[in-house]
Amino acid sequence: MFKFSSFLILIILIVSGCSKANGAGDMFKYKDSYVGDNSAVGNIANQLQGAEHLKGFELETKEKPYGVILNYDWSESEQNYKKAAVFNATFLFTLVQNADWITFNFDNQEYKITKENLQNWYGEDFSELKNKDNLKELAQKHLENEDKVNQLFE
Repeated sequence: MFKFSSFLILIILIVSGCSKANGAGDMFKYKDSYVGDNSAVGNIANQLQGAEHLKGFELETKEKPYGVILNYDWSESEQNYKKAAVFNATFLFTLVQNADWITFNFDNQEYKITKENLQNWYGEDFSELKNKDNLKELAQKHLENEDKVNQLFE
């Protein structure tokens, strides 16, 4: 009986581990979610850069414009904060259709990005991209130029 129980527990652990691995990184299943959807925003935020440092988030839904505040406990350089903010905002604005602004709070730095400013910065409509790889490629291409990154925050 002990062998059967151990075998059953092992099978359950393997199956549950596989289901989590297959779901991780599938942020686009939350495409067209809303700022008020705590679960969707939380699941997206937990898959973004620096997620292991995410302390929590707040949803601002009482009045327009709607926004998200992400709070991190993360010690990095200012340039890395900026790049993470742009990268993460790109994904959040693409997936959360009514997000108008996002504030990123890193240790002692705060960055606020509006959807309109980020769209203008890219010079193209990134919200129509349909998968994680295309969106990641677009963001990384623009994040290579540190002067351009800094311009977004001036």
